[in-house]
Amino acid sequence: MIVESRQVSRDLSDETDVVVIGSGCGGATVAKKLAEAGKRVIVLERGGYFTAGRGDLDQRSDNMLARIDGARGLGTSRNTEIAMMYGNCVGGASVHYWADSWRLPKDRNDLYLRAGLEGHAPEVLAPIFDEIEKDLNVHPAQPEYFNRMNQLFDLGAKKLGWNTETVRQARKDCRKSGHCYQGCAYDAKQSQLVTHIPAALAAGARLYADCQVDGISRDGQGKANGVAASFIDRATGKPSGHKLTVKARYVVLAAGGYSSAVVWLKSGLPNGSGQVGRNLFLNPCPYLYALYDEPVVMWENIPTATGAMDFRLARYDNGRYVEGGYLLHPNQLQAEFVAATLPGFGEEHRALMNRLPNIGSAVSWIDDENPGQITLSRDGDPLYDYRLRGVDILKVRDAMKKQALLLFASGAREVIVPDMAGTRLRDPKDIPVLDKIDITGGAILFGGPHPAGALRMGKDPALSVIAPSHEAHEVPNLFVADPSVFPRPPSVDPSLTIMAFSVVAARNLLQRLT
Repeated sequence: MIVESRQVSRDLSDETDVVVIGSGCGGATVAKKLAEAGKRVIVLERGGYFTAGRGDLDQRSDNMLARIDGARGLGTSRNTEIAMMYGNCVGGASVHYWADSWRLPKDRNDLYLRAGLEGHAPEVLAPIFDEIEKDLNVHPAQPEYFNRMNQLFDLGAKKLGWNTETVRQARKDCRKSGHCYQGCAYDAKQSQLVTHIPAALAAGARLYADCQVDGISRDGQGKANGVAASFIDRATGKPSGHKLTVKARYVVLAAGGYSSAVVWLKSGLPNGSGQVGRNLFLNPCPYLYALYDEPVVMWENIPTATGAMDFRLARYDNGRYVEGGYLLHPNQLQAEFVAATLPGFGEEHRALMNRLPNIGSAVSWIDDENPGQITLSRDGDPLYDYRLRGVDILKVRDAMKKQALLLFASGAREVIVPDMAGTRLRDPKDIPVLDKIDITGGAILFGGPHPAGALRMGKDPALSVIAPSHEAHEVPNLFVADPSVFPRPPSVDPSLTIMAFSVVAARNLLQRLT
């Protein structure tokens, strides 16, 4: 059963075993596991319910940003340095992600275990990953899904002597439309919208869409026992005037890396460690454009069929940063996003846009080490403080230099930096300029697609918010199942790791429920 705001004409109340806040990779996975075990489950999703079957996913970026993206695609950090990329719809960010599907690397898993995340060892997660990959039809990208930008990426990497790897994809019967970020209009991308959400509903879970959680309630002993929520008018994004109250034995907070800490703070939950909202990592994404003599049409087919993993781990020499600390991939942006982010105005911008099919791009995901913080304004609105600093600036510059090297090696005639100054590189000899250009404070807008850490997990309640069981240290019966619990980002796309951790959370909940 799915209830949308337009169907609600009065205040509602409900009761369940578990209420899940959020329907993305974490919330949908928990809901599926609990419902299939016979438990009563209610899922609350602030965003709307949009499906390919109803024609909602129309591949128009202006429509889809408003429908499935948080803040309608316009949210940024306070200094405008980071574009906050997250989902606001049933299925969460998985509806607009690129379907790249990575297991948690062993070196990062070892780091998590050293941080006290017992119960998440490789031997525990491996069979869970097996199950998830089967559910989502995860497989290596086949050659027919390599668009010209993917082919050029491999060509450039080979000339430079860099290793590339085919990226595993969560897809089935892909139509190669290139509109992955706008929500798949063919249900080919195996997002939570077409996998775990339908499975949870088929097992008896109920879902309220357009339903914003105002606060998590607690009983006299401080235990979580439900939520208070408001239905949202989809057209305006404002409360419709109707409320929902849910009484539950357990609450699962899975609103996502940007939103779960906000729900916690707005609920006035305990914060004895002072860690709530801190440790916000988000994998900032620097990218460069390139002009080729041939058509590239980078917005066709799938985004990242290939990538270079040689630089995932940062290299240091006696404590001094040398290189790396990021993934390196071909980029995919639709024409309207290219137009919005290419530098220049007037005739200069028009000249670039006239060569649009010949523009390609490379992108990196920085494994950031210097976190930001989520707080609330006096009016209760979320504030996201994040700025590039320290070694993360060095990583960004190194990533951009590696991108430029690869783009030139693949045949690019010119490399374009999407900065306020409109910096252009016309020869590999110009690459050192990237060590000097301004990249902070909004001079370049970086994507922030993978928020993590704002409710971090650990054994010590003085240093963490969530226990290794996924239950809150200070709020019994409240579990967290999303990337907020990661002590550090996974260093790869986090979707599979979020799901695997959420299975662990669901198992621990089932033990309590039975």
